[in-house]
Amino acid sequence: MQISFHKYHGAGNDFILINCLTDNIILSTEQISFLCNRRLGIGADGLIRVLPSRSNLFEMIYYNSDGIEGSMCGNGGRVVAAFAFREEITGKNMIFDAYDGEHEAFILEADGGSYEVKLTMKDVVVEQFDNAGLLVNTGSPHYVTRIDNLADYNVVQFGRQIRHDKNISIHGVNTNFMEKIDDQIFLRTYERGVEDETLSCGTGVTATAIAASLWFGGESHEIVTPGGKLRVNFKKAGNSFSEIELTGPVEFVYSGIFAINL
Repeated sequence: MQISFHKYHGAGNDFILINCLTDNIILSTEQISFLCNRRLGIGADGLIRVLPSRSNLFEMIYYNSDGIEGSMCGNGGRVVAAFAFREEITGKNMIFDAYDGEHEAFILEADGGSYEVKLTMKDVVVEQFDNAGLLVNTGSPHYVTRIDNLADYNVVQFGRQIRHDKNISIHGVNTNFMEKIDDQIFLRTYERGVEDETLSCGTGVTATAIAASLWFGGESHEIVTPGGKLRVNFKKAGNSFSEIELTGPVEFVYSGIFAINL
């Protein structure tokens, strides 16, 4: 069977999108893993199916590159919004469903295949943090820690260790390494399910901005990732964060057709 797909990335975090609004295309774990393989398939950090929703215009189902359904993906949500606008499924403002409930998205800029997209995130209450690290769920579970010399840090080696550390999370956790240099915050992320470093991670950026607020203050932080800059705005009351908005770039890469045995 031949299936149409679309390739997008949000600040270097790349995804395969499949429109299932009219045809409910179901792929196995092995098929999704194959398509996300950068040598054998299309190549992506994850795959997103866009399906009808009972309460809103559509729903996004996100799968990690290992083929297993994941939790909320912030950059994936921003990418889905750009896709829905580009395909004329909706206008510049929209509400859709995801793993952790409803999200509102806004297309702030659109220039050819380039977009600036703002996505609302779920409210967060931080229960575990100290001066060394912070554990928080921003739609996906994240651990944020501060280090020096981030550019030369072995994110894969140490990220993998923390990701599987049962003392931090019995279910496994995404790991974020941040460094503050003057007024800039730099971030590198090791993602579970991808089991590697990604160029950016939306829920990880959100977690890092929350960590920065608790450690340094403020209700708005720009986070510099290897794939680009994203901004997080929110309202803070003690350890509670609301009205969280994740904003950054999205790029349409290409569309194509793949053949697969279903």
